[in-house]
Amino acid sequence: MELFLTALLILSAAALATALLATLASFRPPSAANCRAANCLGSCCAALGCLTGLCAVAAGPWDTTMVLELPWGLPIGALVLGLDPLSRIFLLPVFGLGMVCALSGGLSLRHTSPREHNLGAHWFFYLLLLLGMAVVMSARDAVLFLLAWEIMSLAPFFLIDFNDGDSKVRDASWVYLVAAHLGAVALIAFFGLLWQSAGTTSLAALQGGAALRVAGPGVLAALFILAVLGFGAKAGLAPLHVWLPEAHPAAPGHVSALLSGAMINAGLYGLIRSLNVLSAPGAAPEWWGWSLLLLGLATGLMGILKALAQSNLKRLLAYSSVENMGLMFMGVGAGLIGQTSGNAWIALLGFAGALLHMLNHAGFKGLLFLCAGEVLHATGTVHMELLGGLQKRLPLLGAAFALGAAAIACLPPLSGFAGEFVLALAMLDGPALPGVERQIGLLLALAGLALISGLAAALYAKAYGITFLGEARTGFAANAHAVSWRTLWPLALPALACVAGGMLAPLFFGLASLTALNAAPLPDGLISGALEVKAQAQSSLGMVSLLGAAGLCLALALLLGRRFLLRRRGAPAARTAPTWGCGFQAGTARIQYTDASFSEPLAKVFAPVMGLKVRRHQVSGLFPSRAALNVTAPDRLRSGLFTPLFEAVERLCNACKIIQHGKIHLYILYILATVVGLLVWGLQT
Repeated sequence: MELFLTALLILSAAALATALLATLASFRPPSAANCRAANCLGSCCAALGCLTGLCAVAAGPWDTTMVLELPWGLPIGALVLGLDPLSRIFLLPVFGLGMVCALSGGLSLRHTSPREHNLGAHWFFYLLLLLGMAVVMSARDAVLFLLAWEIMSLAPFFLIDFNDGDSKVRDASWVYLVAAHLGAVALIAFFGLLWQSAGTTSLAALQGGAALRVAGPGVLAALFILAVLGFGAKAGLAPLHVWLPEAHPAAPGHVSALLSGAMINAGLYGLIRSLNVLSAPGAAPEWWGWSLLLLGLATGLMGILKALAQSNLKRLLAYSSVENMGLMFMGVGAGLIGQTSGNAWIALLGFAGALLHMLNHAGFKGLLFLCAGEVLHATGTVHMELLGGLQKRLPLLGAAFALGAAAIACLPPLSGFAGEFVLALAMLDGPALPGVERQIGLLLALAGLALISGLAAALYAKAYGITFLGEARTGFAANAHAVSWRTLWPLALPALACVAGGMLAPLFFGLASLTALNAAPLPDGLISGALEVKAQAQSSLGMVSLLGAAGLCLALALLLGRRFLLRRRGAPAARTAPTWGCGFQAGTARIQYTDASFSEPLAKVFAPVMGLKVRRHQVSGLFPSRAALNVTAPDRLRSGLFTPLFEAVERLCNACKIIQHGKIHLYILYILATVVGLLVWGLQT
């Protein structure tokens, strides 16, 4: 724990130092030297703190639990930090991706004008976000957890609002802030009811559900619903996902990568932690599992279909994050169903699959968002209909994006396949459950998982193909400036994670299953069966990894052999030629597929869910004018539910302003009326 505390102290000291630089920059004329110093200090200290945190997470046996209690000056709660397997596995993306994003962000912001941005303030809030996430994952007291949660929720508001000169960015940051605090209200109610029912704020004392055995089923149901609302809002669970597609396109690339790959995992972490608090092993009501499974399935389907309808690359990736969080919630729901049904196979593989997919998602989604940020820097836009042909102009960036796209599309032997393979194995054992309705339910969930995976492959074929292949559609892509390896080298770390997550899948599955057995313990009668399941799943993953490695080696050998034979035969050197367009070259990029035309076949089937709005400008007459077609995909939940709701609340608040007259004698009258009312109520009781 000393090493973990050292990481927290490094992040805290660096946050104070960058805050000092930000303050100096606000009182002095803009200085390029001060800007460079803040950028270097913030990024390097963030990377150092994250590296120290990774060493702390990896220190000692994985299944050990370490606790550290420090002085606490508040009348309630305690400053207790702990590292157990669940905290460790969720801290891996926090520190690993935090380090990569700090290095990449430092490189991308090194030419920032000091007149436009205060980088000291930016890195202060970045360090504050890292600190908040680390304490959330390690807090062992409800009060400390809520304080860290609030820090973690507030810091992204200022990071998202980096380019605050754009009104859309300001709107996105406010949408995020409202959604974050709506979730926080649910969590305050959850922990308040938990404290009132159990009589303690210590999360360690609440483990195993022993403190809530006297609570009735109504209290437990209310606690479960509040936990799903509070943690689901942070994770982007539908219909609480509306902040994700707004915030991620507005934030800088390295911030979007950290939010999507690490921060939204806090919702999944909190839910799993709270499930262990609310019930004893195997004693959770079965409807909890089915609720999470159906919510996850609906979130996954909605996320992937909305992503297919997007033309903004970063917005597409944001909806993809919603889809992947849905898959993780499906795994947790399946694990609960397995526990309550006495099925060790489904119970272990459901939770382990969710945790394994969480790890892999941090790798490939972090890589894709960082690539999207570099596309924005190189071209000035992330609208796919304005791009094309970037693979020839930015070969290293295109290769990195292609690797991340292949991983998230679940192509073996990369990391995305391993997580979804384990989830599919869990649901394949559905026919072993008692009751036809349970069997049909899990088989339908398996069909939904297969549909989501297939749509994900189509989505990333579109994202990579429209953005990087073909010919440049506009000057944004044609005039893209080169991106050297000196800027892209931090992307090698998440790219390596995409490969290692598939090649070393048995190792990562071992960590995920060990964590699942610790965080979601099984009843004593299922433990021996769970260990057998773990061995079988590791063997299957090992075979997949071996076949994948053999396939990659064979492909590499064939490629090298081809080059050798061509050189030996004296074949002419390769020459550059125009992109082949189905045998036709008209000298224009307008004949290429656009993102809307690529998604049109799926839109005919899933148009209501995708929410497409098509506007056509019809042509007529002998000499028709230019025709036009505009396809958009607004979020109907935001425009049809949340926006009218918040506008109604705003009108109500404005109507209540009549109470504020600004006259002292009326305020005294309010006080007297309140006192009289309290006296009358006291006499009646």
